[in-house]
Amino acid sequence: MVIMAIIKSSKVRELTEAELQSKLFEYQKELNTERGVLAAGGRASNPGKLKQLRKSVARVLTIVHERKLGIVRKAKGAKKKEETKKPVEAKQPEEKKQ
Repeated sequence: MVIMAIIKSSKVRELTEAELQSKLFEYQKELNTERGVLAAGGRASNPGKLKQLRKSVARVLTIVHERKLGIVRKAKGAKKKEETKKPVEAKQPEEKKQ
């Protein structure tokens, strides 16, 4: 039995449509296998595996749906060069009105 690791969203976004469909099929197949073992009264090889597989399936489906809608996401922490180089201006204290 193949143990699938959690795949990060940034890695999923780099995959092509065909690769996404194959990953989704693999994750769903493994998830159904694990659920079948539990339903038959067996023990899970790794108790956290079901949660990891469910999250991976949801992650892939989310990316597929985003692509269908034309939503483009940027990586977290990505900033524009202009924003990082912009000097901070010192604020001068305002005069009190009397």
